[in-house]
Amino acid sequence: MKIRLSTTENIPAIMTIIDDAKSYLASQNIEQWQNGYPNAEQVANDIKNGESFVVFNDDDKIIATSMFTLRKEPTYQKVIDGEWIISEDEVYGVIHRMAVKKEHRKEGLALFLFEVFHKQLKDKNVKSLKIDTHEDNVGMQNLIKKLGYKYCGIIYTSYNAKRLAFEKVIS
Repeated sequence: MKIRLSTTENIPAIMTIIDDAKSYLASQNIEQWQNGYPNAEQVANDIKNGESFVVFNDDDKIIATSMFTLRKEPTYQKVIDGEWIISEDEVYGVIHRMAVKKEHRKEGLALFLFEVFHKQLKDKNVKSLKIDTHEDNVGMQNLIKKLGYKYCGIIYTSYNAKRLAFEKVIS
């Protein structure tokens, strides 16, 4: 499997993966991504900013997607009942909108994405990667805890949804 920046031509495939993830989350009674977010406009914006990535297999089929950036996340400025490990003044990486095509779940694609992003941060001497997820999204919480992420508190998204915030110091 390989990873590259997404192009606008990839939006339909990305949205199919995101829609699959929305259905999966709904089937687990998780409210995350059930309000029209993420949508094609958001993905197009990620692509325009050079922050959308796709994973594709040997047949050049897109099988996973994620947004990854070094831009500060405005909703991370205020953490409730906790604090970030690395100051908000420092440069850090952020992951959003990670999803895997339903036929390829449990193949380690999310782990692959994290490894690629961790390496990019190491190469740029960036010390931290931050991520947030829904409090009921136990699958993502288990993965990021397994990868060494620490719980840092609660943040609220721009649309006022509660999320659990995690951070990993990249060494």
